[in-house]
Amino acid sequence: MQVTIAAQPGSFGFDPQATGVIAVDLQNDFGSKGGYVDSFGVPIDGARATIEPIARVLAAARAAGMLVVYTKMAFKRDLSNVGGPDSPNRERLGLGAGDFLIQGTWNTDIVPELAPRPADVVISKLRYNGFFETELDDVLRARAIKSLVFLGWTTSVCVESTLRDASDRDYRCVVLADCTAETIGRSQARTNHDATLHVIQAQFGWVADSESLLEGLAAATVQSIST
Repeated sequence: MQVTIAAQPGSFGFDPQATGVIAVDLQNDFGSKGGYVDSFGVPIDGARATIEPIARVLAAARAAGMLVVYTKMAFKRDLSNVGGPDSPNRERLGLGAGDFLIQGTWNTDIVPELAPRPADVVISKLRYNGFFETELDDVLRARAIKSLVFLGWTTSVCVESTLRDASDRDYRCVVLADCTAETIGRSQARTNHDATLHVIQAQFGWVADSESLLEGLAAATVQSIST
């Protein structure tokens, strides 16, 4: 079955059996009250607003036989894998108090509305880029995945970092604009979310939305049944 969806800069075609959904960091620390982002007083309403469209996309993707891969940022309790004393990663994250970004805690669980299903893959990562020192590429190659649909939090950080690496690895990438959200600079006239989407469609892949994907999958299913 071949699916074609409306996108920018042009239509995006893919075979669901050779396509994975990369659900980036949909964890409580980034999208729930009491999590890491919320602890800084940063509004999480943008992330919460994406939960409903993401849920619809994940359900449709699973029904079409697409691989669903979740990434999440999760470190050891002793922070031994955050980086050395002079690591920018350690300095930026400022961990050490409570359970923020600690593996095996509520904080790094996927938000309950989007909880993984048994057939899904969950990959823990130590940097913004989901490919960095993880098994993500091996998982995708083992399933002969050629195309990737990106969604998750946040647009200009972990989503963009992972998508850029995916593009360098020759995966065909599309990001769903209404299934990604931004925390940095959301009050500005032109947000980092907008800037990232502009750069992606210009250089690294395609930009679409959830309705385009759902309509494309539905139309392809009808055509497949009728033939």
